[in-house]
Amino acid sequence: MPEPTIRDHFLPYVDRLPERPATAVDLVVIHCTELPDLATAREYGERIVHDSGTGNCGHYYIDRDGTTWRYVPGTRVAHHVRGFNPHSIGIELVNLGRYPHWWHADHQTMTEPYPAAQIEALRALLARLRGEFPHLRDIAGHEDLDLARLPASDDPGREVPRKLDPGPMFPWVQVLAGSGLNRLPARTAQG
Repeated sequence: MPEPTIRDHFLPYVDRLPERPATAVDLVVIHCTELPDLATAREYGERIVHDSGTGNCGHYYIDRDGTTWRYVPGTRVAHHVRGFNPHSIGIELVNLGRYPHWWHADHQTMTEPYPAAQIEALRALLARLRGEFPHLRDIAGHEDLDLARLPASDDPGREVPRKLDPGPMFPWVQVLAGSGLNRLPARTAQG
């Protein structure tokens, strides 16, 4: 597999994120941005939402054409999945997901396929990360780890999943083939 080209474009607050050794990382979490494009995802990542002066973001972002950006070094803890940040790397794939009605009860179907170039870039990135992080063995989707539900935006009497990414269009079999990574099963309870 060819070595991926990764473009660094660190978030402004990257130096405020806690450092960790490469040996602390044992998990990759796959996300989709649930936004229309990379520029909008960058805007969301730059928003300060934590008292530490940091925001919610993944480490890597892969655009639909396979272009790969690193917003946070893997040796820093990014805020991308509740309860798993200290030992995981977050990879965000640009994809509409449920945008713009994330929590509307009747808008919970994700229909945008992941382009071949994006999936090949992801596979190349995973191979590279396996070399950089010696304990990296597991992979999960955001939806596997965050099972929280919340009131629907259009009907508070109904609940919808907080996270559904990367969703049903994500080609797990293709991504896992030859990756050397084990997919974690979905959690059965929040913790």
